[in-house]
Amino acid sequence: MQRAEAISSTARIGILLLGAGLSACNSVNPTATGGLAIQRTALQVTDEERDCLGRAMYFESKRNDAEGLLAVGTVVMNRMEAAMFPGGICAVVGQPGQFASGVLTKPMQEKDLDKIAEVADAVLAGERHPKVGKAMFFHTAGYHFPYKNMHYVAAAGGNVFYEKTPRTQTSTPFAATPIPVAAAEPPAAR
Repeated sequence: MQRAEAISSTARIGILLLGAGLSACNSVNPTATGGLAIQRTALQVTDEERDCLGRAMYFESKRNDAEGLLAVGTVVMNRMEAAMFPGGICAVVGQPGQFASGVLTKPMQEKDLDKIAEVADAVLAGERHPKVGKAMFFHTAGYHFPYKNMHYVAAAGGNVFYEKTPRTQTSTPFAATPIPVAAAEPPAAR
């Protein structure tokens, strides 16, 4: 994950260093539904930030599913651009209760690193999962929670992705049979 040479030459051409201007990204409607094609600018980051992105994708998605990896990477980048989450990829991924326990410290299997690096580089080059859109939350597929503000937009890599909306109707096209709320506390909104 720490090999800068893994960035494709195409991505190198388009990489721009983004500094304090990230706050301008909040001007996009944060409740826009998934499926919107949003053009992103490539982002140059440190090896540590790239590693943090890869770790979130690795531990939060099925490791052999590029679509799922991209979906989790999209959520990380959406959160990084939102004022309600801390700045920087590592700060977003390391925020307590938001991603898998030990996401920044657990070892990753060597055999998975090339695929993770490839998808992380695509995310940093501006690629996003088209159905995730501006969603900043997800949970394991198969769980359903009774909250009325969860609008599901995509399912990928063993997760369902949702937006928090002021809607009074719950949209659950990707949720499975509800589990009793008392049997499983809802995970922290991711």
